Amino acid sequence: MKTKISIIILALLFCGAAFGQSVSDLLSQSDVATLKEFNNQKALEKLTAADKASPNNWEVQWRISRAYANIANHMPSATDVQKQAQLAKYQEALDFANKTVKLAPDKSIGYLRRAVATGRIALFKGAFSVIGLVNDVRNDLEKSIKLNNAGNENLALAYYMLGRTHAKVCEKPKLVRLPLGLGWGNMETAFTMFQKAIELRPNFRMFHLDYAKALIEDDEYAKAKEQLAKIPSIPVAHEDDEAVLAESKTLYERIKNK
Repeated sequence: MKTKISIIILALLFCGAAFGQSVSDLLSQSDVATLKEFNNQKALEKLTAADKASPNNWEVQWRISRAYANIANHMPSATDVQKQAQLAKYQEALDFANKTVKLAPDKSIGYLRRAVATGRIALFKGAFSVIGLVNDVRNDLEKSIKLNNAGNENLALAYYMLGRTHAKVCEKPKLVRLPLGLGWGNMETAFTMFQKAIELRPNFRMFHLDYAKALIEDDEYAKAKEQLAKIPSIPVAHEDDEAVLAESKTLYERIKNK
């Protein structure tokens, strides 16, 4: 009898380990699809399978949010129908990010992914028409940075996004922003956030491009050219890097004599 019980226990333990490994494999495959192959649909398929195998797994949920946000970011948006389809995908990204925060409120990645999804919805609708969302983005990014338990690349992304948020808010004069509750926007803070992001992840083209854009808005052309000049030598690490490179070259040509 004891022998049979031992066999059953061992079998259950083996099945549990195999089940866990299966989910782990799917997560790894989704990361490769996202970060190396730039195939977000493939990543979503892997994650959908992982979600079925392990419901309410925060490691699965935040990755699904990332996949939906990436897919939405590359959808066509020329017509009203296309725009609504894109917005629906961003909303799905937000839903899964919210679920991540609920499942793991002590993990910075959930707040980061929620900030990404909320930020894209805010940009889609017009940042100054959805002020509450802009404040939500800032709050989630600051929370993510404070928790800081998702690795340097995600911390760098949080700093970068916070820099972009400050820069976006500063597109309006402070006297206009104050009554709207956006008086916190500050270009010096934006510069600091971009610098921190680059310190953590210097070989990421998008950080340098958007830092350069912010510097140009402040008439810091020499510093902006330094940032733009670095981009061509940085290896491809993101699906949009070719577009970033092209934009950086165009921008450099526009300001090279300033």
